[in-house]
Amino acid sequence: MARELARRLGYFLLDTGAIYRAVALKARRADVAWDDGPALGIVAMGLPIRFDEAGRVWLGSEDVSRAIRTPEISQGASTVSAHPQVRAALLDLQRRLATAGGCVVEGRDIGTVVLPNAPCKFFLTASPEVRARRRYDELKQKGVAVDLAETLREMQERDLRDSSRETAPLKQAPDAELIDSSALQLEEVIALLESKVRRKFEVSLDPSDRTH
Repeated sequence: MARELARRLGYFLLDTGAIYRAVALKARRADVAWDDGPALGIVAMGLPIRFDEAGRVWLGSEDVSRAIRTPEISQGASTVSAHPQVRAALLDLQRRLATAGGCVVEGRDIGTVVLPNAPCKFFLTASPEVRARRRYDELKQKGVAVDLAETLREMQERDLRDSSRETAPLKQAPDAELIDSSALQLEEVIALLESKVRRKFEVSLDPSDRTH
């Protein structure tokens, strides 16, 4: 949804969740435990991450777009993101990337911590069952062996962990608009958000003018 919204607005997409996933992946490869906050902070500080125009995620010269989307790394991202050292190390990076031009930013603490003054904020949600089914279908389409009940359990555990952590917990910003997509199709959600952004700025959002 965020990727297509960014395309239609002529903006680039910053998937901050991919950054934490990349930290989890790099830590695993370096044998750094996901519960070692100080060591993870060092990993995050030197993270050679970049995003290309096709939406791919790179660590140095390696395309890790698929490697960071496995269920294991999903859980690892939630674990490493709870460490204050990691969040502090990545905060400036996220802000620099987000302010480089017109940008749609996706993540669990964007409206509350990373970009509290963003002009448009949406808290997108759906029922746990719907979200689990969507994630299950996504992974199956990518050829990942996955169980629906396990996917739901892991998602609920991650939500609980992210919403109860002391540093930058998952929560709706006071000025964010709640969008429940449980009964909506993907195209309906994208069209809804696009119309709200365009009304907010009251301009056509020409891709050549990335000032917002």
